[in-house]
Amino acid sequence: MKQIVFDLKNMDLPTVAKKVKSGELIIYPTDTVYGVGGIIEKEEALKKIYVAKERTFSSPLIALVSDENIVEKIAYIDKNKEKIEKLMKSFWPGALTIILRKKKNVPSVMVSGGESIGVRMPNHPLALDIIRACGGILATTSANISGEPSPKRFSDVSEEFKKRVDILVDGGACNLGIESTIIDMREKPFILRHGGISKEEIEKIIGKF
Repeated sequence: MKQIVFDLKNMDLPTVAKKVKSGELIIYPTDTVYGVGGIIEKEEALKKIYVAKERTFSSPLIALVSDENIVEKIAYIDKNKEKIEKLMKSFWPGALTIILRKKKNVPSVMVSGGESIGVRMPNHPLALDIIRACGGILATTSANISGEPSPKRFSDVSEEFKKRVDILVDGGACNLGIESTIIDMREKPFILRHGGISKEEIEKIIGKF
């Protein structure tokens, strides 16, 4: 594997896009923590993420999107539609992952055989440029071997994990340094993980739950 390292001075989006679309993995900065991503259309790329992380297939990946309009390519926004749209308008781009019903085109391996998918639009210009160049969606999770701390800076990503990925993007420190809040919006709103956005902030937008 010929590994390529980019930083803010030598970023080459066409090269990144070509390699990611071919099935290679990328480590890149987001607003929350550094992520490892792969193209959603290639199941082998998704499997490579699990292998790199030494992670069981029972833990789903999330989809980072470059634009809220892309969400309906992979998920249904039917139940709680008004509330979901309010959350997107208020907190995207930002540290809120929304769980929705997945569409059939989402590979089963990405969602651990389930019927839901987590989606988020990161508040990070470089991350958005990378995701957009790669088609608007990247299956992503934190760039660490399972059990390691989630990396807040490129230097926090372990050298061993870096060796397992094809493309490395050094974008400095992440804005927040903490993971996103995850809220399930398929039925009654329910927070699955507390992170960058508090329950109180969410309730100001969609009411108590």
